[in-house]
Amino acid sequence: MSDWRRRFRLLVQGARLMVGVPDYDGYVAQRRHFNPEAPVMSRAEYVRRCGERRFGGRSPRGCC
Repeated sequence: MSDWRRRFRLLVQGARLMVGVPDYDGYVAQRRHFNPEAPVMSRAEYVRRCGERRFGGRSPRGCC
């Protein structure tokens, strides 16, 4: 991968994390690297889990 692509990817990843968008591709890469046999959550499961961890099971809008 070229240097500018790597830097751009890291910039996009950082921007997403700042606004609360979880890094699913990073999760999958890390999971495959450290334990290739372990199951990997789907993107929807991962986003749901991150939302629960971030908002403690309450609605992100602060109501309901």
